[in-house]
Amino acid sequence: MENQVGKTKDVGFQFGIRKTFSVSSEKVWDFLFSENGLRIWLGNLKNELEIKKEFETENDITGLVRVFKTNSHIRLNWKPKNWENMSTIQIRVIGNQTKATIAIHQEKLLNTEQRNEMKAYWTEIMKKIGTELLR
Repeated sequence: MENQVGKTKDVGFQFGIRKTFSVSSEKVWDFLFSENGLRIWLGNLKNELEIKKEFETENDITGLVRVFKTNSHIRLNWKPKNWENMSTIQIRVIGNQTKATIAIHQEKLLNTEQRNEMKAYWTEIMKKIGTELLR
C-alpha cells in the first residue's frame, strides 16, 4: 500500500501552511481577530466567536470554538455546508516584536480531494492575510 500525501494514522487527511511576516506577533494576532481579519479567514460571522460556543458564517460554515488562547492559538471545528464531515482547524501565531509566523493546520479531512481543496483555499487565504496585514 502506497503512502498518500497528508494521510495520518489517526485523523484522516491533514494540511498545514505557514508564513512569516515582518510585524509583531501581537499585530498579527490583533489583525486575525479584527473584523477584517475574521472576514478573510473565517467569513462574515452571524454570531460572536466565543469559546465552547457554536458559530455560523454568512457563507454557511459552521463550527465550535474548542480552544482560544489570546496571542497564541485558536482551535475550532469547521464545516462548510456542502461537507458531510467536520474538520478541525488550528491557527497559531508564533513570534516576537519584529516578526511573526501564522501557522494554519487542518485535520480530519476525508480524502486527497478534500485536502487539495483546502490546500488551495488556505494558500489563497494566506495571500489575502499578507496583503491586508502589510498595508
